[in-house]
Amino acid sequence: MSNTSIKKDGGGKQAFALEKQNYMIIAVGFVLIVLGYILMSGGAAASPDDWNYDEIFSSVRISVAPTTSLIGFLIVLYGIMKKPQNA
Repeated sequence: MSNTSIKKDGGGKQAFALEKQNYMIIAVGFVLIVLGYILMSGGAAASPDDWNYDEIFSSVRISVAPTTSLIGFLIVLYGIMKKPQNA
């Protein structure tokens, strides 16, 4: 039986499912996701009894970081769904 779902290029080798451009878009999305999580992290105090309200509830942690991660997830989704140019 022939498996028609496997793509092969002209040389008989198996081709990747996505093109290089798709993988670059996905990589940019992953960088944004990691950046968003880095922006959300932190806030460690020297003592567990200390409470720094401005540091914990800063606008970067509450709005900028989750938005950055969400944009990263959307870019990864776009990179996966984008059709190849030669298809």
